[in-house]
Amino acid sequence: MSFLAPLFLFGTLAVGLPFLFHLIRRTTRERTSFSSLMFLQPSPPRLTRRSRLEHLLLLALRCLVLCLLALGFARPLIKKPVRNDPSTASTRRIVVLVDTSASMRRANLWSDARDKVQSVLRQAMPGDQIALYTFDREVTPLVTFDQWNAAPLGERAALAAGRLSGISPGWAATHLGNALISAAETLADAGGKSAAGMRQIVLISDLQEGSRLDQLQGYEWPKGIELMVETLKPKHAGNAGLQLVTESEDADPKAAASIRVRVSNSSDSKREQFQVGWAQPNGNSFAGKPLDVYVPSGQSRIVAVPLPEGVKDQRAFAGSERIILQGDEEAFDNTVFVIPPATSRLSVVYLGNDSGQDPHQPLYFLERAFQETRRQAVEVVLSPAEKPISEAAVQAAAFLVATDSMPEERARVLRAQVAAGQTLLFALKNDATTASLASLVGVDRLKVEETQPKNYAMLTDIDFLNPFFAPFADPRFSDFTRIHFWKYRRLDPAAIPNSRVLAKFDGEAPAILEVPIGKGRLIVFTSGWQPEDSQLALSTKFVPLLYALLEGSAPGGLLPIQYAVGDVLPLAPFAAGTQSVLSIAAPDGSKLNLAGGETNFSRTMTPGIYTMDSTTRPVRFAVNLDPSESRTAPLPSDELERLGAPMARQTPMVAREADRKALLRNSELENRQKLWRWLIIAAFSVLIIETWLAGKTARGLVNKAPQTA
Repeated sequence: MSFLAPLFLFGTLAVGLPFLFHLIRRTTRERTSFSSLMFLQPSPPRLTRRSRLEHLLLLALRCLVLCLLALGFARPLIKKPVRNDPSTASTRRIVVLVDTSASMRRANLWSDARDKVQSVLRQAMPGDQIALYTFDREVTPLVTFDQWNAAPLGERAALAAGRLSGISPGWAATHLGNALISAAETLADAGGKSAAGMRQIVLISDLQEGSRLDQLQGYEWPKGIELMVETLKPKHAGNAGLQLVTESEDADPKAAASIRVRVSNSSDSKREQFQVGWAQPNGNSFAGKPLDVYVPSGQSRIVAVPLPEGVKDQRAFAGSERIILQGDEEAFDNTVFVIPPATSRLSVVYLGNDSGQDPHQPLYFLERAFQETRRQAVEVVLSPAEKPISEAAVQAAAFLVATDSMPEERARVLRAQVAAGQTLLFALKNDATTASLASLVGVDRLKVEETQPKNYAMLTDIDFLNPFFAPFADPRFSDFTRIHFWKYRRLDPAAIPNSRVLAKFDGEAPAILEVPIGKGRLIVFTSGWQPEDSQLALSTKFVPLLYALLEGSAPGGLLPIQYAVGDVLPLAPFAAGTQSVLSIAAPDGSKLNLAGGETNFSRTMTPGIYTMDSTTRPVRFAVNLDPSESRTAPLPSDELERLGAPMARQTPMVAREADRKALLRNSELENRQKLWRWLIIAAFSVLIIETWLAGKTARGLVNKAPQTA
């Protein structure tokens, strides 16, 4: 039985009044005349009988009247069970997103995540459809909607739980925005236009501050989807992380060798004292005296860790290739793997008769454009036109530069080298170089006309999609109008087979052309960079242009040696010429064989040192944790809502609507039953009986009273 107005049931407390009235003894009003009391001593009356209940039937009737009135005003009703028709019940489609990024390796987070998934599975109704996905950098399906529907009804939850039990958190970063968009698109595709029922995303994550949400900017969420967030709280608040700081290119190569690392402390951390140093081969203890570091909560410090004694190159570095942090309770991000800075030696062969001391010649500016850094040293090798060309020097060069005319034999050798995969930069310094250019591009003759603009010419129609100009694609760096050209050589690009114009002068004449020859390419400047021809060598664009050419030509010489977990390693620089990549050894010693024609290596899923085995030389590179995973402070509670995520704010409204419908249903049912009328009738009936019984009892007391004469 239920009640529409249950507060009236407090009226039953009034049953205490009849008990009180029955216990009250009224003093008699009769008076008896007596003589003077002045000679008597006063004495209090003696209690001869305690108060006790009398007329119990009358008391029970009065209490019953009060109870019946209270029940009647409470408007009772007898509920009938509501039977749900499975055929008409709306189904729910739920995508459960479980975070498996590196930050989930902390203490209790993964076990709590599995408990949350089990709770969602237990609450699932028979008509619900559930898909289970994990995410870090990528989204991985464990159970799709089709697999859930194909499984027997009683085995669906066990299927999802079994798939989840076979995985654990990895080492990749948290790309939360990409995961939410994938889940929303999955729900939109699974539901279609005729979808009925709730569509919900259940996110189970630690929601750490380093989660990447860039993809949610401006994303338009499908209608009818809501996001429910189950936030996991770590056992230990706060975290300190260790990240490798990339060495700047302009660092002094003669400075003391050291590795710079950043120690970052989260804003909710309670610890401020840490130690940093090189680790023993087991990675658990320091290999020498560590450095003491003080980092307040919410801040970071950069520490220069000196290289171990006797370590000068990568071969001597083996066994001392990791730096560790101690003093932190969460150790998942307290190690960085290091490949020591090694200087790559590159050569650029200059084919001409210039003097490197003459500031009016191209060689003078070319030699000074390449500065030695800790990672790279470029040597410009001069090869005069009157001397035989060194094929060994040409083959070892990063790229070739020619600015003077050359004998036919030398032009034929250079063309063969370019066809084998080399890059040649050829500048038309004067009309005499026209015949050499014709030999290089494989034509009989070229018609070239020297042109001198009235004032100056500027570069226009630049192809910023080409790797040569790609560093200037940003609008901040794409302005070439301040580079003035005093004269140039006009030629017809149609006369050069397969040529492509990369930039033009404002008079529509080609300024820079690219000519593919076999596996290599020829870059043609129709004007020189010396002051007599242009201001190119004196501009800020000259050095970046040469380095763009160097990076696109040097086979593997500028390969980064530090990567984050999940980064893709390009194999193309190591597959040039006669060399090829055979396999890559993972940090655990396992060998990862590469498929034929594979151009990228993406199996960098574990931090550590990887070794690439090629036909020429082994190459080692380090893979470390993404620095964003160390930012474990909780994400602001309204961040997802600020980015437009449809948070599950509708749940209280749905509950209130359900309560309102239940109240209307109960009110209608009570109105049909009208039990309160019968209770009121019963109360009046009992009241009549009580009145009759009270009168009879009163008359009996009067008859028993003593008669006075």
